[in-house]
Amino acid sequence: MMGKRKWRIILPAAAMLSLSGLANAQIPSGANMNAADSAFMFVCAALVLLMTPGLALFYGGMVRGKNVLSSMMHSFVAMGIISLQWVLLGYSLAFGPDHGGIIGDLHWFGLRHMLTLQPLIGAEGHQIPHYLFVLYQGMFAIITPALISGAMAERMKFKAYVIFILLWATLVYDPICHWVWNPGGWLFKLGALDFAGGTVVHMSSGFTALVIALMLGRRKGFPDEPLLPHSLPLCLIGTGLLWFGWMGFNPGSALQINEQAIVAFMSTNAAAASAAITWMMLDWIGFKKPTALGTASGAVAGLVAITPAAGYVGPLSAIIIGAVAGFFCRFMVRWRTRRGIDDSLDAFGVHGMGGLAGALLTGVFASYASKGLLHGDAAQLGKQILGALATAVYAPLVSFIILKTLDLTIGLRVNGQEEFQGLDLAQHGEAAYE
Repeated sequence: MMGKRKWRIILPAAAMLSLSGLANAQIPSGANMNAADSAFMFVCAALVLLMTPGLALFYGGMVRGKNVLSSMMHSFVAMGIISLQWVLLGYSLAFGPDHGGIIGDLHWFGLRHMLTLQPLIGAEGHQIPHYLFVLYQGMFAIITPALISGAMAERMKFKAYVIFILLWATLVYDPICHWVWNPGGWLFKLGALDFAGGTVVHMSSGFTALVIALMLGRRKGFPDEPLLPHSLPLCLIGTGLLWFGWMGFNPGSALQINEQAIVAFMSTNAAAASAAITWMMLDWIGFKKPTALGTASGAVAGLVAITPAAGYVGPLSAIIIGAVAGFFCRFMVRWRTRRGIDDSLDAFGVHGMGGLAGALLTGVFASYASKGLLHGDAAQLGKQILGALATAVYAPLVSFIILKTLDLTIGLRVNGQEEFQGLDLAQHGEAAYE
């Protein structure tokens, strides 16, 4: 009996090993890859993915209790839809062979013609697998449309949102990503700097958020009634996860363990801290109390603003960038409120304006790898202005066309009864709290 049991274990194990060996025989050895860099990028990709659930908590805490699930679903459904879009065509459009500096083609549709351990094309020195680069960049593609959802919270139809983010990722995010990060892109060739997504991620989503807020119109009761966050603890937890995840978002954009990655880590943390304290102190002065929401918003504003500059500036410059972001973004949030613009969760004020501030200040303070205005290259600021202007025009324009088309076909906004009931029940048939 013991002999039979032994063979029952050994034979399946041997078969598995044989199949494993056969499969591995079809994959290149990856001898040119650096194991430490690859492990670093695996961790960074996971950290960036964690940011989207963190964003769900951050946004979910800021809405009213009857809209918590609908708000969080915006982030979670983006993880599903954009993951598929990225594998099928998004990556190829963004990073595929260039056409006129504007867009890639579909050479890598469904990641065809790409072996698992094929070294990343164009990498210098030790290399990471191309698949790993696709994975890492896909995490950026996921969170970007989720950021936009802050402007549509509590009043947009879920089916309209689903179709919108699919079209927006394809027609807005992928082209801008190609311009800035593909070596054939026109802004890349120009020399515009965006280390981890100030224009590609934050300006594109933030300026789109402004268009959505204007097209959807105000929530019922805004601005006369206080539409207060239902759970600031959720906001703070989400902020902590975003801050933590940003340590993969920015340092990972170096694509390897090197000086630039370490600089990015240090500058990211310094800017977030600086902006959080700046916003908190301004609230303390203005409202006579330091607010939790203000401190959390400041931290996110600092993280946004340092994103384009992270690998190019030192900690002192990062502290200045963070302080400017804390002041400027807070000012813009209060400005849009006075103007009666119902950007529900301040995607424009924090991400759009924070991204703009960071993109421009990169051209002022850059000192590592590239030089900015204060370090002898005044032309760099001009390049930054052009890159920011291109994003600020293209993203809202194409977004308006997409939204107008959806509004004329399926409609963008829920009806008054559904809005009063809350989107959790009206759109999803569920309630966050019994």
